[in-house]
Amino acid sequence: MLLSHVAYTVDIFSWWMILLLIFAGFLVGIINTFAGSGSAITYTVYMMLGLPATLANGTLRITVLLQTLAASFTFFRKNVLELKKALLLGIPTVIGSVVGAEIAVNIDERLFQKILGFAMLLMLFFVLRKPDAWIKGKAHKIKPKPTFLQVIIFFLIGMYGGFLHIGVGIFLLAGLVLNAGYDLVKANAIKVFIVLMYNPFALAVYILSGEVDFVLGSITAIGGLLGGFVASHMAVKKGAGFARWILIIVLVFFIGKLFGLYSFAF
Repeated sequence: MLLSHVAYTVDIFSWWMILLLIFAGFLVGIINTFAGSGSAITYTVYMMLGLPATLANGTLRITVLLQTLAASFTFFRKNVLELKKALLLGIPTVIGSVVGAEIAVNIDERLFQKILGFAMLLMLFFVLRKPDAWIKGKAHKIKPKPTFLQVIIFFLIGMYGGFLHIGVGIFLLAGLVLNAGYDLVKANAIKVFIVLMYNPFALAVYILSGEVDFVLGSITAIGGLLGGFVASHMAVKKGAGFARWILIIVLVFFIGKLFGLYSFAF
């Protein structure tokens, strides 16, 4: 829908609201490029403006689209993005994302969040326990073509991304670092490109279902575009060690929210 049928709780065309939406998109672009789960910010803002959960879930993907486009372009220009491997891993992810988007309304959200919380705790354990795997990577694990296990892993990650998207970047990083052997900088480059690949397909499902507000999404996407450029430049310049600490911080806050330790956020 071009104009949402939702009665907004505030005037979204006021200057302060436009700035807030752009700033929210900018933060999303930064966090999503370095780690993941940044889309929880726009999800929160949209819900506060009166959007139903499914409409918010569909709308936030516009910001993700421009953020990943900007970041992928930067990583490619700086010769960090392994494009061929990203394309091969992106195919099962795309297929999974369409399946996930189709079943998005058929699962209990509270139970799903608890399961997700435990998965994130396990991931935080590995990030803290084996820092070298995230910083240096494991070159012997890197293969020119995806293994059968990787096809299954990225298909399942794609299903999750199509279903919710929030936190999908963290799962992609885990698959790329712990299974595929990439360091965190190269993994981030491949991650954002994979999201760029699958997001239009998942977005199309939400558009066809009338679950996208193009007005809110387009305003927020301006900030996402800027955030993607800034974060991708920082990731290359600062290196994998810096990106790892950003990932740890995001994981801690995301896990706390999933287990109800604080009430703000999605």
